[in-house]
Amino acid sequence: MQGVLTGFAVIAVVIAVGYVLGLRGHLGPQGREVLTKLAFHVASPALLFTTLATADLSVVFSSRLLVTALSTAAVAGVFVAVGVVRGWGVGRTTIGALCSGYVNSGNLGIPIAVYVLGDASLVAPVLLFQLVLVTPVAVTVLDLSGGGGKGPLWRRLLTPLRNPIALGSLAGVAVAASGLRVPDPVMDPLTLIGNMSVPAVLLAFGIGLCGSTMPLRGVERRPVLLAVALKTVGQPAVAWALASGVFGLRGAQLLDVVVTSALPAAQNLYTYASTYGVGERLARDAILVSTVVSVPVLVGVAAVLG
Repeated sequence: MQGVLTGFAVIAVVIAVGYVLGLRGHLGPQGREVLTKLAFHVASPALLFTTLATADLSVVFSSRLLVTALSTAAVAGVFVAVGVVRGWGVGRTTIGALCSGYVNSGNLGIPIAVYVLGDASLVAPVLLFQLVLVTPVAVTVLDLSGGGGKGPLWRRLLTPLRNPIALGSLAGVAVAASGLRVPDPVMDPLTLIGNMSVPAVLLAFGIGLCGSTMPLRGVERRPVLLAVALKTVGQPAVAWALASGVFGLRGAQLLDVVVTSALPAAQNLYTYASTYGVGERLARDAILVSTVVSVPVLVGVAAVLG
């Protein structure tokens, strides 16, 4: 259980620092916006590139990744269906679908993989799937549903190639697939810049909490409850059913996929919502509540399947 507690403690401390910064106004009225733009346009693309450029792309074809992909599609599909029926809008529904199935595989998934599963590389398939496929698709939808959706057709079709998050992911995959080694004078500065991504996202999240109302109130209450239920209960349940019933995974392999599926919604989703100016409170509340709820869920999964 040390990995679960350690991962959540790290996140809580950094968010708390951001909250204090916002409360005291040390970064000024534009502090959150600056951190968000820094993470989205600079730090996160650098992090995605350096992570994927040295990754083993063979994990993309593993059965564990298929379980992750199918469980993610299942819960996101449920949210999208409800969003369409309820008329929540494309952008807002996209953010909610991400909060339903996009797990915190980085700053929380890695320590949990180390301390609970015993191998940090076990989170790599989830990380690759989200960075290579889910993120580019989601930000493209957000682009096309907002300001990026205007203009000639050829410009809209090239939207993924104009988005920094997508560019960082695709460039990293291209380098990994080519087998080339990026020279240290190039990789080291990018690694240094990429290391700002997670702290910047968490600090911006903490600043965003300052002066905000309590979660699960107002017009976003139902979308948040749906996203949290799908993320913390629906996705691990679907992953368990697929892994054990369809792919025949047992023991440690079954534990791996269920634990990673039970991780809460990732903090960088708040960055996407803030950048595109849609579903910000939905993202903030869903991340916060799913992080709290996922603690007993992860402990229970590890106790039952471990």
